[in-house]
Amino acid sequence: MSYTQRHDGRAPDELRAMEAKVGVIKNADGSAFFKIGNTSAYAAVYGPRNLYPKFLQNPDKGILRCSYNMLPFSGSGERIRPGQNRRAKEISMVTEKSLLSVLNLDEYPNAVVDVFIELPQTEAGSRCAGICAASMALADAGLLMKDLVSAVSVGRVGDMLVVDLDYAEEAYEDGPVADIPVAMTHNSSEVTLLQMDGEISKDMLMKAVEMGKAACEKIYEVQKEALKKKYEGAE
Repeated sequence: MSYTQRHDGRAPDELRAMEAKVGVIKNADGSAFFKIGNTSAYAAVYGPRNLYPKFLQNPDKGILRCSYNMLPFSGSGERIRPGQNRRAKEISMVTEKSLLSVLNLDEYPNAVVDVFIELPQTEAGSRCAGICAASMALADAGLLMKDLVSAVSVGRVGDMLVVDLDYAEEAYEDGPVADIPVAMTHNSSEVTLLQMDGEISKDMLMKAVEMGKAACEKIYEVQKEALKKKYEGAE
């Protein structure tokens, strides 16, 4: 059976409900919360601070380290084994790379900026939610940034192109599925993350990325408003 209508009633280009806030972890140098649908992410930034052991230091610029972690009961399926696994390490790496292009770490030689991303609840799009939260947390920490990074999953479910896939769409069994996490900057529309899992044609992929670009602009507005609220003294 062809997938012609999204099971939750959303339009193909419609995002799940979003919520964002910064300054949510008191002891962190910067922090943020980002929720989309039933996927929630907290990000905490610590640094810049001296990096040890010293042989890991870069005398020319600071280093960014990201750590992504899904809590044991956060998933929609079976209990998640605690601790870093291969998937978590891979997502930590791509998160780091997606954020590096907007950060200026030249003023922090031999230092490290650590970003810890914790997900207490997930229902698809977890790496994208983590990137959104981390980008806001870095801005909240006052680090030099030329832009925010917004991220969303786009893809194919059956013969339909959609944004912000949920768990039921990722697990759709009556046709081909492609899940494409994409992250973009606002000012330059630079793609800082593009991954794909599944089957999709070149033409559909290009259309999906354009849908992702439009969706990231909507996410950017939510991120921006969260940062503005903190500095306007709003709750």
